[in-house]
Amino acid sequence: MLEVSTQATGCILAARAVRVGAGPTDGEVPRIAVMGKMGGSAAADIDAPIERCWEIVADLASAADWQEGLTSVEVVEVGDDGKAIVVDSVNDAKLRKLASRLRVGYEEPTRVWWHQERGDLKRVDGSWTLEDLGGDRTRATYRLEIDPGRAIGMLVRGAAEQKLHGMLVEGRPAELKRRAEAA
Repeated sequence: MLEVSTQATGCILAARAVRVGAGPTDGEVPRIAVMGKMGGSAAADIDAPIERCWEIVADLASAADWQEGLTSVEVVEVGDDGKAIVVDSVNDAKLRKLASRLRVGYEEPTRVWWHQERGDLKRVDGSWTLEDLGGDRTRATYRLEIDPGRAIGMLVRGAAEQKLHGMLVEGRPAELKRRAEAA
């Protein structure tokens, strides 16, 4: 019998699969830790107008220039308005590079969202949401939900999982802040 339990740890959901029953010879219960769904959101207030922030987050082709761990973005398909609607991205997750084909949507000038169509991970959904605070200030909120699947989930655990979460979720608004305020 296989018993599965989950627990929330901050913004990371960790899953642990436990095989119930005696171990092969010593009576121990073997445990297999597996990374569960990872995700969360992070926000930053930016001293730049919403138009400047929108210009940056909507330009997916240049995202690898300012987002840590994002090694490449290739625009596969553009819409009638010239914006990327399908991109291939590669992220360096430290243990291996992870490729995704993402379908992108826009709600100008407040939201860019994406959903993985195919790739190394089981599921990826994310978005940037921009809020005009007035006085040329913008609040940027980054949200990312990932299900790595069993194979990759077994590789990313503990400290590696925390570091990956910090890079892929918590660090994004600060990276946008640096880029937008530098202009």
